[in-house]
Amino acid sequence: MRDNMDNMKDKNVLNADGRPLRPQDVPGAANRQHTEKLQEAYHKDNAPGSGKPDGGEEYTLNDDRRVKVLSPGTLVAKRFFRNRLAVLGLIMLAVMFVFSFVGGLISPYGQDEQFYTYTYMAKEYVAVTQNKDFRYAVADGQEFGTAAQAQFLLAQMTGKTEFDYKDVAYTLTEEGEDFYSISSGGTLLAIAYKDIVNPADNGTEPSFAVKYAALKAYSNGESSFTADGETYELDEDGNILLGGETMGYISRFVVQSKVSGTTITRDFKEELEAAINDDVTEFAYTGEDGEEHTYEIVYDAAANVWSVKQETLTYVYDSYARPSAAHPLGCDTNGMDMLTRLMYGGRVSLVIGFVVVFIETAIGIVLGGIAGYFGKWVDNLIMRIVDVFYCIPSMPIIIIIGSAMDGMQVDPQVRMMYLMLILGFLGWPGFARMIRGQILSLREQEFMTATEACGISVSRRIFRHLIPNVIPQMIVLCTMGLGSTIITEATLSFLGLGVKFPFASWGNIISDVNNSYVMTTYWYVWIPAGICLLVAVLGFNFVGDGLRDAFDPKMKR
Repeated sequence: MRDNMDNMKDKNVLNADGRPLRPQDVPGAANRQHTEKLQEAYHKDNAPGSGKPDGGEEYTLNDDRRVKVLSPGTLVAKRFFRNRLAVLGLIMLAVMFVFSFVGGLISPYGQDEQFYTYTYMAKEYVAVTQNKDFRYAVADGQEFGTAAQAQFLLAQMTGKTEFDYKDVAYTLTEEGEDFYSISSGGTLLAIAYKDIVNPADNGTEPSFAVKYAALKAYSNGESSFTADGETYELDEDGNILLGGETMGYISRFVVQSKVSGTTITRDFKEELEAAINDDVTEFAYTGEDGEEHTYEIVYDAAANVWSVKQETLTYVYDSYARPSAAHPLGCDTNGMDMLTRLMYGGRVSLVIGFVVVFIETAIGIVLGGIAGYFGKWVDNLIMRIVDVFYCIPSMPIIIIIGSAMDGMQVDPQVRMMYLMLILGFLGWPGFARMIRGQILSLREQEFMTATEACGISVSRRIFRHLIPNVIPQMIVLCTMGLGSTIITEATLSFLGLGVKFPFASWGNIISDVNNSYVMTTYWYVWIPAGICLLVAVLGFNFVGDGLRDAFDPKMKR
């Protein structure tokens, strides 16, 4: 017993309500010694200078044992930072803001700066067509217009040798295969042919007499002909020679140069025609410079055209350049640095998100506050307007407006401002309904009765007393709305109806992925933008959830 009493001397004996145990608190103490020991322990622990309530000392403001009362803001902050996902979301947003707003300042490139490179490209060199229609050459001093030509075609298709037009009788004479002479009254007026008499390189156009005599000799398989007082030679390849010099050639192929300032030589045409006749897809030709070039032949059956392409060294945009030291994320289809575009794109996407939410909040506060405070017909009217806006199909409306701006060729910067205004104007009903609901419950509380008793004006009651009490819920709603706004902007930009070139946004960066080939081959163009968009939206959602739970812990599940 003595040992137990001695131990009690060194201990602060407490009763059920937490106060020090006094001897009189022990009912029916039969043992006097026990009572004395309790008294001794009580007086020792509560002596002056002991710091106990009964010891004659008061707690000081800086006493560690004093209970600290936290402000509502501090409590919200403590709850928020206990939420790991909320903290993670805050870190994600901080990274995105630094990346977008600071990264663009330190980037060595501009958002619309383009880069070029030399590369070999297959460019169209010449186009070749095979003539299948009759062409006409009119004799000097004669007339044979398009109407008469149409009558000739009708007569030729029906097998007639004569036809009349405007009281003039015309005679058709078949001089050879697909070659006719047209005369009237014994006078030669014109010739119709499909084999074309072409001038030699840098030569003059042959006269009517040379064309007629050459085509007649070519059709009959003759090796020479006479025209304009000169005797010409005609070889089996259709070349027309005068004194050993080539003056022209006969061919049914028409070769047109597609490169400005380039002359197509007869040798090239001959080898090209031989390649076409042999039905090959490419051929090699050694030019006058002694270099051999390979040409690709592509036939378009619908247009009856052979496109001849040549691999040439061309200075072009560095499109879809692979990641490198100069461009860590490569280049896009316009030869712009992808990392820089991502930075500026994030800036545009975030600014649009904040501006749109600000517009939605401003309209929602005014209309929701008025509806919630006044109630009755004012509330009914504003809520019906909200219902109308809820019934408006936002996305089709935005698509129509975007198409209209495309048609009017609105400046990209002005277009971006219109986009923010439209999104903000269509998105305010949710804010208005939330604020109205909160104010309906707040206006019946005692502090509002006090404002009425003090004679405070209606506007001051709404905006100085009611609205501040709705700010926590409004912050949560704004945070959650930022993510959805950024997604909406990205969707519109992806569809080509949002932010336009040269401005960048994460949405129009992803829109470069317009086919499966680009998606699989140039993944470095769209995946980083998708990751940035995902991180930003998740960050806003995490922060919004954290703020919701911090402001109202009862909602936490």
